[in-house]
Amino acid sequence: MMHSISNSLMRVYAITTKEIKQLSRDRITFAMVIMIPLIQLLLFGYAINTDVRQIPVAIVDQSDSAAGRWIVEAIKVTQVVDVKMHLTTAKQAQEAIRRGDIKAALILPPTLTQKITHDEPIGQWIVDGSDTMIAGAIKQLQNLSLNDVLPEPTSSQSLFEVSLFYNPEQRSAVNIVPGLIAVILTMTMVLFTSSAIVRERERGNLELLITTPIKSLELMIGKILPYIVIGLVQMAIILGLGHVIFAVPIDGTISHLLIATLLFITASLTLGLIISTIAQTQLQAMQMTIFILLPTILLSGFITPLEAMPNAAQWIAEMLPGTHFMRVIRAIVLKGATLMELIDDIIWLIGFTLIGLGVAAKRFNKRLD
Repeated sequence: MMHSISNSLMRVYAITTKEIKQLSRDRITFAMVIMIPLIQLLLFGYAINTDVRQIPVAIVDQSDSAAGRWIVEAIKVTQVVDVKMHLTTAKQAQEAIRRGDIKAALILPPTLTQKITHDEPIGQWIVDGSDTMIAGAIKQLQNLSLNDVLPEPTSSQSLFEVSLFYNPEQRSAVNIVPGLIAVILTMTMVLFTSSAIVRERERGNLELLITTPIKSLELMIGKILPYIVIGLVQMAIILGLGHVIFAVPIDGTISHLLIATLLFITASLTLGLIISTIAQTQLQAMQMTIFILLPTILLSGFITPLEAMPNAAQWIAEMLPGTHFMRVIRAIVLKGATLMELIDDIIWLIGFTLIGLGVAAKRFNKRLD
C-alpha cells in the first residue's frame, strides 16, 4: 500500500517538474503570470482615482472686474479645475465642451458686482454632464467659500448655478453604454485576429499560404476584412439595445458613427495582427490580449475620467486606440459632434492602423525568412 502511494507521488512529482520546466521555457506565458497581477496592482492602486482633479475648464468673465479675477483665482487654488482657456461668450464655451476641449465652463455675468451685493448666485457652471464623476466634482464648487477673497462677503448657500449638458438626469447608463462599445470591440476584435496567424500555423496552413503568390500585406488585410462586419454588428446591437432599454440618446449622425466605429475596428484588428505575429500559440495570443484589454478598461476613461489619473497613466492611455475611440463615440452619440470636430482622434486612429499594418506585414515577412 505504502509502495503504491510512494510510486503515485513520484509520478505526480515528475509531471509537476515537467510542467514547471515547460512553463519556464514559455517566456511569454511566464511573463504574463508575473505581469498581469503586477499591472492590475499598479492600475488599481495608482492610476484609478475617484478624486477628480485638474478638470479642464474655460472661464467666460463678462464682468471684467476685480471680483471676477478674485473668484477665478480662488477656484484655481482648489486644484479641482485647470483653466485651459478664457472665452468671451457662453456659445463659445458650449462649442468647446461639445468638441471635448474642456469639460466645463464658468460664466461670470456683467452684473457680477450687483449679484454679490444682493447675495445671489454669482455665476453659472455649464458642465459636460455625460461623465457623472466630473459633474459631481464641479457641483462641489457650489459650496466653495469666497468670503476671504470677495470685497463683500457673501452668505449665499449656492455660489454658482450648475447646468448639466447631455445627461441632466445624471444616469450612469448614458455614459457607460457608448463606452461599452469600445471595451467590447477591443476584446473581441483583438482576440479574433490575435489568433489568426497562430491558428494557421497550428493547423499547418501557413506553409500552404507561403507557396501562394499572396503578399504579406494582402494576407494581413484579408485576415481583418471578415471581422469588420462582425464589429459593426456588435456596435449596432449594443447601441440599439442601449437606446431601447436604457433610453440612451443618439444625437449624432449615423454616418459619422459608422465611420468612427469602422476606424476603431480596423485599428483594433491591426493590433490583434501584431500580437499574432508575436505569439507562438493561441494560448499566448489570448494572454497578450488580456494584457491589452486591462489597460483599455482601466485607463481609457471607461471607469474613471482621464483627469483623475496621474500624468504617467494619461500618457499610457493616449497610446491605446480605446482611449481615442472612447472620446469619439461619446462625443458623437451624446453630444452630436462631427468627425471634423474630433479630427485629432480620427487622424490618430488612421495613423495607428496604417503603421500597425506595416509592422504586422514586416514581422510576418521576417517569420517567413
